[in-house]
Amino acid sequence: MMETLRNSLRILAGALGSIDANTGDMLLGWDTDQFPTDIYLTAQCMYSVLKYGGFTKGGVNFDAKVRRESFEPVDLFHAHVGGMDAFARGLKIAAAMRADGQLEKLLRERYASWDSGLGAEIEAGKHDLASLEAAMLKKGEAAPNRSGRQEMIENLINTYL
Repeated sequence: MMETLRNSLRILAGALGSIDANTGDMLLGWDTDQFPTDIYLTAQCMYSVLKYGGFTKGGVNFDAKVRRESFEPVDLFHAHVGGMDAFARGLKIAAAMRADGQLEKLLRERYASWDSGLGAEIEAGKHDLASLEAAMLKKGEAAPNRSGRQEMIENLINTYL
């Protein structure tokens, strides 16, 4: 997921040339360079790519290797096919999510506080930590948090899979 965020930031900066596509076991805590097969993750990656205008050059680069148990050349062939299929399916899902607009609507609502007032000023770079501290001390109590509706968003994404 962190890599998805980094790629989104690169896209915003106009610097996305390619996706370094690999994955690993989330329970290990480090990247094991496996070929990507998680449709949920590839859909999220491709959603970001489509949202910010696509690739300007490059594409999907499999920085991956087969598992230790897979040592014949045909295993590498199947790994590439599986990775390409996962990204192709992720692209189709992402295109459907973008066309439908429901996810974007939920995200706009979730982050609406960044569109005006203090949130917009922070995004515009008009504050530093000291000015934010002063603003909060002046305001007093923080406004209650609003639910991020994470499960609702995940359920919505699941309807496309």
